[in-house]
Amino acid sequence: MLYYKTYELSTKQDWVVFIHGAGGSSSIWYKQLREFKKHFNILLIDLRGHGKSKDQKMLGKNYSFKDVSLDILEVINHLQIKSAHFIGISLGTILIRNIAEIDPTKIKSMVLGGAVIRLNTRVKTLITLGNLGKKLIPYMWLYKFFAWCLMPKKRHVESRLLFVNQAKKLCQKEFIKWFKLTTDVAPLLVHFEENKITTPTLYIMGKEDYMFLLPVEETVKKSPNAKLEIIEDSGHVCNVDQPDKFNEIAINFLTNFNEDKKTEAV
Repeated sequence: MLYYKTYELSTKQDWVVFIHGAGGSSSIWYKQLREFKKHFNILLIDLRGHGKSKDQKMLGKNYSFKDVSLDILEVINHLQIKSAHFIGISLGTILIRNIAEIDPTKIKSMVLGGAVIRLNTRVKTLITLGNLGKKLIPYMWLYKFFAWCLMPKKRHVESRLLFVNQAKKLCQKEFIKWFKLTTDVAPLLVHFEENKITTPTLYIMGKEDYMFLLPVEETVKKSPNAKLEIIEDSGHVCNVDQPDKFNEIAINFLTNFNEDKKTEAV
């Protein structure tokens, strides 16, 4: 089973599950914990091969987005959490959306930061080059290059270094397995676009997220169940670039969600 850590406020409080991106770990949410612990029960998870999730049974084979999504559901079922709010960043947003496909009853709402919902030409080119060179180029060179492409500005340095330092804990073999998943991203995102869901969704994007902001803007215009908040002076990893703003927006969304549900019940 994946490594996880919980912070339980009360049996009456909703659960919030945090899902990190590729190369990261649950430690990237350290700027969210203090505020979210005041309002919700928290579940932090390290995806397989990341952080403290080093179970050799999980690492001994190639895996798919479905496998990684089922890993997360295994933890949730083990803890007997009936449903929760999910918060993800970058690739973690794809996993959350996939969980909504596999078992929609588990997800009350989704907060998707730096959401990946469509790949533009630049991203596809990077993925192609990365797949061609993943066995020849030291994985940290490749990861640093990708991190710089996604987070190029000076004010993105903290986010960039955080993910790079976490990625150093992956070995080349595990990095290659995760990178192989990128070949499945495009068809999976097309499937998501063709199969709409009604789960209440908040997108939180940095204004400087040049790779992924535009597709989110276009998607939200067509979706009555989705909202978009754009954070100034922030890039792809907006929960690290502007944590106070990210926390305020996300907590307000989740609090209002609960208030709306109470009103509906009356």
